[in-house]
Amino acid sequence: MNLREQVEGAPLESLAGRRIGFALTGSFHMFATVKQQMERLLHLGAELWPILSPVVAQTDTRFGQARHLIRDVAALCGREPWLTLPEVEPIGPDHLLDALVIAPCTGNTLGKLAHGISDTPVLMAAKAQLRNELPVVLAISTNDGLGTNAMSLALLLNRSDIYFVPFGQDAPFSKRRSLVAAMSLIPETLAWALQRRQLQPLLVAQPV
Repeated sequence: MNLREQVEGAPLESLAGRRIGFALTGSFHMFATVKQQMERLLHLGAELWPILSPVVAQTDTRFGQARHLIRDVAALCGREPWLTLPEVEPIGPDHLLDALVIAPCTGNTLGKLAHGISDTPVLMAAKAQLRNELPVVLAISTNDGLGTNAMSLALLLNRSDIYFVPFGQDAPFSKRRSLVAAMSLIPETLAWALQRRQLQPLLVAQPV
């Protein structure tokens, strides 16, 4: 079965009514693309609980002001984003989420997750999901995926309950270590992850 067949066969109807944590970390240039996929998930009937890393919640960039992002995400999801450790801590004991998506997932987040560090709301949410043996979907966006982050990537590829949005080299000649997920495949990857299957092939030639 090729990628197109898996994408077309993804059980997207199973996303209806699912409680999905959607976490954003600091690959700011990907936010517009990622928000399109949040809209797709909502259109498919998923319920989204947004989670922002401290960097995302506090940093103004040329891609927009933090307060505007918080406002837009709250309006899109119909609830205020979780921004603190105490807000996400109940995810584990109260089984609040069916799955967690981290998109974009930076190299910093990738490295900390691989080594069991949970010092941000996003990482604490991931720890909670993994404690409950529930899916965590990573959509990576890192300039160092084939550099120092390669070890973290390898560790997480072998970790139970972690699934990757298919990824590839977005600029192999100008940024030869950079890896970016095909963000348009977030809903399909999530749908299969809820079935405990990894969308394949994992490596794509032209990530978007």
